[in-house]
Amino acid sequence: MSNVTTYDFAAPLWRWEAKDEAKSGAWFFVSLPFDVADEIEAAAGPGKGFGSVRVEVTVGGTTWRTSVFPSGERRTYVLPVKKAVRVAERLDEGTEATVRLSIV
Repeated sequence: MSNVTTYDFAAPLWRWEAKDEAKSGAWFFVSLPFDVADEIEAAAGPGKGFGSVRVEVTVGGTTWRTSVFPSGERRTYVLPVKKAVRVAERLDEGTEATVRLSIV
């Protein structure tokens, strides 16, 4: 029996634009609900680079491994959603994504 905790939630996809032209481009994220972020922070302990926590994520029919990152601006962890997932799951900015997430 596995003791991996899985979190299910829905949240809108939002765009982050680089302010530095040298880092041009847009990144897309989903913000984790505060209660989920609190549990992940407690379960994961000290994060790695930038306070990141490795996770496995499923959105629709797409599953991948990535990291969630703490965001001081949003006061929660944020989940990057790569282009291949956005295309496969027909997600646009503002679209609510249904997410299943577990710590790796």
